[in-house]
Amino acid sequence: QMAALLRQTFRALSTKIATPAQAVAAWTRPYTEGLLTAKELEQFWEDGFVIKHNVFRPAELQPCMDAIDDLVDQLAQKLYRGGKIKDLCANAGFFQRLTLLEKQFPSASVLMHKHGVLPPAVQQLWSSKPLMSAATQVLGNDLAGHPVWNLRCKTPRQEQATVPWHQDAAYLNDRSWQTLQLTAWVPMLDATTENGCMQMMRGGHRTGQVANHTCCWGNTWYVDLPVDEMKKIGINPDKDLVTCEVPLGSVLFLNNLIPHRSLDNTSNRIRWSFDLRWQKPTEPSGFEEVKDMIIMKKASDPNYKIDWTSWAGESRTAGQVQAATSRPLTEEDFDTTISGPWMNRWPITHHNRHTASLEAGQKGVKGWHKA
Repeated sequence: QMAALLRQTFRALSTKIATPAQAVAAWTRPYTEGLLTAKELEQFWEDGFVIKHNVFRPAELQPCMDAIDDLVDQLAQKLYRGGKIKDLCANAGFFQRLTLLEKQFPSASVLMHKHGVLPPAVQQLWSSKPLMSAATQVLGNDLAGHPVWNLRCKTPRQEQATVPWHQDAAYLNDRSWQTLQLTAWVPMLDATTENGCMQMMRGGHRTGQVANHTCCWGNTWYVDLPVDEMKKIGINPDKDLVTCEVPLGSVLFLNNLIPHRSLDNTSNRIRWSFDLRWQKPTEPSGFEEVKDMIIMKKASDPNYKIDWTSWAGESRTAGQVQAATSRPLTEEDFDTTISGPWMNRWPITHHNRHTASLEAGQKGVKGWHKA
């Protein structure tokens, strides 16, 4: 009798525990009106990504470009004040200045990438009507912003700005591997093969599996997904590879299980872009030990307003900003290493200065800085 009861209990539990493939199949939602057409939403479910063209006019993205300009200037001033550079390159343009700073201080782009304060212009982009519309179509009327957002400063021929094959979920704890997380990848110029656009493995999410990654690729902090491991989750690299050139004003939407990478930037211009993420607020984010999500939309409250104040790091007073810009600088201010919990999750097959900083206990988790 006890054995029969145990079998019955096991069968009941088994029906509730979805396989990875079942979990991904359950992500699919019926079409509702919004930014994406029915065909585009179907492509997102089937392929794991979709490019939506003409989402923003260039003028609508200009505030984000202005915010980037301000961040580059702040970095230049800090490097100059710290004696790391001799030329502020103040007259250089939006697509060149950081590259010129990096010639004086290698890995200046890494310092830029580590910047953790979300500028108001990017808050407005993230919560804009078009992006929130697409997020609602994919996830429903309850939306949370994932704590992982990134400004990508892909300077030309910079190894640390070229991200190898990976699944985003590989950077997060396994409690979130069945959570659907939507990324909007928004370039600040025409993203092309020459300047380092993204490549996808079409349909690579369908098994719901997170493949075996290794760490760390080259002289970077990135995990790497070997091609042989992709094949184990049903990917045919020769058939499934898709290069995603994204014009200015367009947006690449992708899920957190689709294998992807960025190409080398062989142009003479910086490939600036943002990646912004949403998920359902009731599901694991995989980043709980570092930072909470931010509620962005509530089905129960159509008039809900996002409170970015403390979450975005914008609660500093003018006096605090002044103190930060006048205090003595230390070498920690110019630390260009990045480490994080993913380094403990996957085999370290290649050691470098980033893994050394983790092993030496020189820093805790400061954020998630990936592709």
